[in-house]
Amino acid sequence: MHLDPVLLSRIQFAMTVGFHFIFPPLSIGLAYFLVLVEWRAWRRNDPVYERMGRFFAKFLALTFAMGVATGITMEFQFGTNWAQYARFVGDIFGAPLAAEAVLSFFLESTFLGLYLFGRGRVSKGAHWFSILMVAVGATLSAFWILVANSWQQTPAGYVFNSETGRAELTSFAAAVFNRSMPIRFLHTMDAAVICGAFLVAGISAYLLLKDKTNEVARRALRIAVVAGFIASVLELFPFGHEHARQIAHQQPAKLAAFEGLFETGPNAPLTLIGIPTETGLIGAVRAPSLLSLLVGMRPDYVVKGLNDFPPDERPPVFLPFMGFHAMVGLGSLFIALTAYGLFQLWRGRLWEDKLYLWGLIMAIPLPVIACQAGWIVAEVGRQPWIVYGLLKTADAVSPRLTGGEVLFSIILFGAVYALLFALYLYLCVTTARRGPETAAGKEAA
Repeated sequence: MHLDPVLLSRIQFAMTVGFHFIFPPLSIGLAYFLVLVEWRAWRRNDPVYERMGRFFAKFLALTFAMGVATGITMEFQFGTNWAQYARFVGDIFGAPLAAEAVLSFFLESTFLGLYLFGRGRVSKGAHWFSILMVAVGATLSAFWILVANSWQQTPAGYVFNSETGRAELTSFAAAVFNRSMPIRFLHTMDAAVICGAFLVAGISAYLLLKDKTNEVARRALRIAVVAGFIASVLELFPFGHEHARQIAHQQPAKLAAFEGLFETGPNAPLTLIGIPTETGLIGAVRAPSLLSLLVGMRPDYVVKGLNDFPPDERPPVFLPFMGFHAMVGLGSLFIALTAYGLFQLWRGRLWEDKLYLWGLIMAIPLPVIACQAGWIVAEVGRQPWIVYGLLKTADAVSPRLTGGEVLFSIILFGAVYALLFALYLYLCVTTARRGPETAAGKEAA
């Protein structure tokens, strides 16, 4: 049986990056939540917010540790599986990765240690500043990683050296602020806020089902519902809308795959539902002219279909289509859930609506799933290119790599990741069951 090293390397990279990508959005969202909580604990001298900070800091510590452990593996793969890619983009790709490690990771990890172990040992102002720096460090880390990824989508600030066969940096600023970077950064950071808000909301809902008078949970849920609603609306518009427009203009084949659009023309319809194949959609329900209106701001705007691209330059349809529609559907659900929560908060019944509280618990993983869908959409929709328009994925793999070697590493990584994730869930559930400290400083039963 032939084991294709290119396909298996793509599967391995998808597995390792996808698993790692569970944790950074949660870390970023939790960090900004704790910035607000610790500010109120400091400025108001409020013991409830201090207990809230102590409690949710445990989840931040667990999530950050998992992010570090799973992030190390990713960068090794550039040398082991993607040597040709590393050779092609090393002059450009190395700078943001180095900046992420030196300027961001050390900032984040150093101040996280101060935040976790400095409570009561440093002033309250210094303690709040430490969690602020954790949030800033996490944001900078996301920024530099997204710079590297966005450059692959919309390369800029380079020249191709035909003698060396490499892309060489000519403008660091142009490479960093390439055409897709600003909106991708805003879209991703807002998604992280949603992830944090729903994690806090779900944990708070669990605590309220045990004791509806739990003041830590009541206040945390109020913050989470308000922040979750604002972030969910922003994710749809303007961030999601503008990101889709950017893709339409700069990666039109990707947008066509998102919508299962095969024919070019004006009055392009927006696909609501359908079953995608590589030649068309089965059972499609479409809104006439809406895609043209959203992309070009007028119904007669011409949108390119997949049939306008050479067969060897078309992305696959199934995964981008399904991922995009899952992401949009979940985003709409987040708006509905948090809007209902705001309504119940206004009525003063938020803490007593048991069905809604159970719904928030069940919704904890949904923003992470939406992030995974967005990542699949971005990366699979870019195929067959690993660097859009410059280097194809099939030409980027390490030349002497065998399929058997990659398969063995997939099995090994899969087993390790399964154990790590089980441990992470166990520790999170155990921490939630213990609940926040009581006013006397002891763990609640």
